Amino acid sequence: MFTIRDATAIEWTADGEYVRVEAWGANSVRVRSRLMDRPLDVDWALLKPPADAPKPTITIGETGATLVNGDITVRLDVFGWAHDHVRLSFEHTRIGRVLIREASDGGALHLRARNHRPLESGAESPIASFESPAGEHLYGMGEYQQSVLDLKGSTLELAHRNSQCSVPFVVSSAGYGFLWNNPAIGRVTFARNRTEWHADVADQIDYWITVGDTPAQIEAQYADATGHAPVMPEWGMGFWQCKLRYWNQEQLLEVARGFKRRNIPIDLIVIDFFHWPLMGDFRFDEEFWPDVKAMTDELHRMGIKLMVSVWPQIDLKSENYDEMRRRNFLARTRTGKDVGMWWPRDSQFFDATNPEAREWVWGKIKRNYTDRGVDAFWLDEAEPEWGGDYDYAHYLFHLGPVGKVGNIYPVLYNKTFYDGQLSIGRKDDAVNLSRAAWAGAQRYGALVWSGDVHSTFDDLKAQITCAIHMGAAGIPWFTTDMGGFAGGDITSDAFRELFVRWCQFSTFLPVMRNHGDRGPDHHEVRDERGNEITHVHTGDDNEPWSLGAEVERTFVKYIRLREAMRPYTRELFREAHEYGQPLVRGLFYEFPGEEAAADVADEYTFGPDLLVAPVTEPGARSREVYLPGGESTTWTNLHDGRTYAGGQSVTVDAPLDVVPVFARDGRDHGLKGLI
Repeated sequence: MFTIRDATAIEWTADGEYVRVEAWGANSVRVRSRLMDRPLDVDWALLKPPADAPKPTITIGETGATLVNGDITVRLDVFGWAHDHVRLSFEHTRIGRVLIREASDGGALHLRARNHRPLESGAESPIASFESPAGEHLYGMGEYQQSVLDLKGSTLELAHRNSQCSVPFVVSSAGYGFLWNNPAIGRVTFARNRTEWHADVADQIDYWITVGDTPAQIEAQYADATGHAPVMPEWGMGFWQCKLRYWNQEQLLEVARGFKRRNIPIDLIVIDFFHWPLMGDFRFDEEFWPDVKAMTDELHRMGIKLMVSVWPQIDLKSENYDEMRRRNFLARTRTGKDVGMWWPRDSQFFDATNPEAREWVWGKIKRNYTDRGVDAFWLDEAEPEWGGDYDYAHYLFHLGPVGKVGNIYPVLYNKTFYDGQLSIGRKDDAVNLSRAAWAGAQRYGALVWSGDVHSTFDDLKAQITCAIHMGAAGIPWFTTDMGGFAGGDITSDAFRELFVRWCQFSTFLPVMRNHGDRGPDHHEVRDERGNEITHVHTGDDNEPWSLGAEVERTFVKYIRLREAMRPYTRELFREAHEYGQPLVRGLFYEFPGEEAAADVADEYTFGPDLLVAPVTEPGARSREVYLPGGESTTWTNLHDGRTYAGGQSVTVDAPLDVVPVFARDGRDHGLKGLI
C-alpha cells in the first residue's frame, strides 16, 4: 500500500516492511526501510532540507508509484504473487535513463534487494543490493591505502583505522552520487554484477541518492545535504612545520626563530603528543612547558600560529580518569578489563558521542589551551584505534555499540572542538587536523591527514589517490605527513630524494604540512631518576635545514612557491566553502566523459587550472604525463614554458628539484618559471 506523507515522501507498506522515499534536497532523495515499524528519524550525516524546498511530484498507480524531485525520478514497482514486494529504480528525469536500481529478486531465486538479515541478538545486519550501469567509474569513499582510482570492482571495509578513513559517499560517472547513511561497521562491494552495502548491525536501511550532470554538481548537492566546510583561515594556506616531537618550550621557540632568521615563510608550528603529564590530563607538563602564555605570545609576535595535539585516550592514572568514569564520559568494554588502548599504558577513550562529555572536555581544553593562546588542535586517534586490533564489537558508546554507530565517532570528536572554538568567537579560525572523518565531518572543520603512512615511494603514490578520493567523498580539506610518518632516515640519500618528491606533492595539497618520526636517532626524555614512564621518544630533526643544503634549497623553493600560490589557493578554499568543491580533483572531475582520463591514478588537478604529476619512482628524472581535454585545451609546462594540446601523453623532464605542473589554457596564476 502507498501513502503520501507531508507532501514530501511516499511510503509503501507490505509484508512487515515500511519503505519511505523522501525528497531530500535538490535533485535528491532519501530512502529508508525498516521492518515492523516506520523508519527512524535519525539523520546521521544528513541535515534537514530547507522547509521551503520545492515539493516533489508524487503519482500513485495500480502497480506502482513515482516520485519526481527535479532531475531525479524514483519508480516504485510492485511485484510478487500477492503484490507484497516493491522494487526501486532511480532515473535521470530529463534524460529518462535508469542510473541505478535495486537488484532483481531473480525470479525463482526469491532474492531481496533490501535484506534485513536477523542476528541471534534480535538486531539485524542489513544488506542493500543494486544493479548499476555497465562501464561506470566510481570515485570517493574516503581514504584507503591503495593506488586504485576507479573503485569499480573493489571491496572496501566500512570502518576507520590508522591511515584508513571510511566516508561512504561515492560518485558515479553515470551521473549519480550515493551516500550510505549508516555509521555501522560493515563493507561495500562494487562488483560488475551488483553493488552491495552491508552493515554489521543496524536498525534500518538508510541511503541518499543525488543526480547531477557533472561531478561538480553532484558534490555541490552533497555539500548542501551534509554540510559545507567552513572558511579556511589565511594561516591555513601557507606552510606548517611539525615533527615527532618538540619536547620542550625552548626547543619549539628556537625552531620558530630559526625560520625567521632564515626568512623562510611559515604560518603554523605544531606541538605533538606527550606534552602532557599523562594522557587525558588535557594540559601541558609544566616541567617542560613552564610558561605557555609567554611562548604563544612570542610565536604570535613572529606571525606564527600554534597547533597542539590532543588525544582522546584517558590514562587509567590520569587526574581526570576517575571523574570521567563516574560520570560515564568514557567508552567501555562489553566484558573483561575496561581498556580501549594499551599503548603506551592502559587507557580508555573519551566518549565523544556523549554531548555532556563533549562539553566537559572542551571546558578543560579552553582553560588549559585556548585561554593560554593556543590557536588550533590536532585531533589524533580520531578513529579511535581500539588497541590496534580493532575489535569493534567489543566496545560501547553513549550512542550505542561501536559495531553499530562507531564510524560517526570522528564527526563528533571534531564537533567537540569546532563548537568549542565557535563558543569563544573563533568562527573563522576553526580548523581541526584529524586522523579520521566520516560523512558530515567537513562541516566541523575537519582537515584529514592520512595517518601514519610509511616513508616509501609506494606510500607516496597511494597518497595521490587518497587525496582524490577524499575530495570526491565530500571532504575537501586533506593533507599528509610530508616524507611519510615512519621509517625516514635524514642521513639517507634515498630518504632525502623521497622527501623532496613528497614535498613537491604536498605543495599542491589543501595544506602543505611537514611531519614525521625521523631517524636515525631517537631521543628519550626521562625523569630525574632515569625512568622513561610518561613520555615517548623524540625523533630526529625535521626542519628544512635538517636534511642537507640541497634539500633545504628545494624545500624552501616550494615553500615560496606555496606563498606565490596563495591567491589561487584562497579561491579554491572559497569554492570548497561555498560550493563543496574539492581542491584535489582527479582528471575525471574536470573532464567528465573523457574515457582516457577516467582512471589516471598518478595525476590530478589542483583546482581547475593546475595539472600536477608527482614523481613517484625512485631515481626518475622524467615522467610521462597524460594531458586531458582534447585539442581545444592547451597545457603549458610551468618549468620550461612549452605548450601542448590536450588529449595526448607527453614525456617531460623532472630533475630532482622539479615536479611537472601544467597550466590549463594559459591560466598559470603567475607561477610560470617558479618551478
